[in-house]
Amino acid sequence: MRERQHNEGERRYNEYWSKQMRDPEFRREYEEEAKRKELWLALADARLTAGLTQAQLAERLGVSQAQVARFEKRGYDAYTLNTLRRYVHALGEGYSVDVTIGLPKSPKRTRRRSVAGVR
Repeated sequence: MRERQHNEGERRYNEYWSKQMRDPEFRREYEEEAKRKELWLALADARLTAGLTQAQLAERLGVSQAQVARFEKRGYDAYTLNTLRRYVHALGEGYSVDVTIGLPKSPKRTRRRSVAGVR
């Protein structure tokens, strides 16, 4: 019985999301939010991988621990490229910022350029 309820709930959930994702405006907003989420998760993950606390990274940056927490906060989107460069530089050797610019798709061709290793 419990498994049947679980399967029914999963089916309803999948139907709901399928319907939502067919709406172009919803999909665009969802994808934008997902990109922001990926960035703050990547920053926090990189800091942890570097073995640093927020306080230690803040000291390297010359800012408060609260400022580092703000950089890593879910939904924060006031980053500048300079801020990201400084944050990544403070992580230490081996870390870099990669910027990818997606060009609009044209009926004739799709182009995508990547600028790697921006420091």
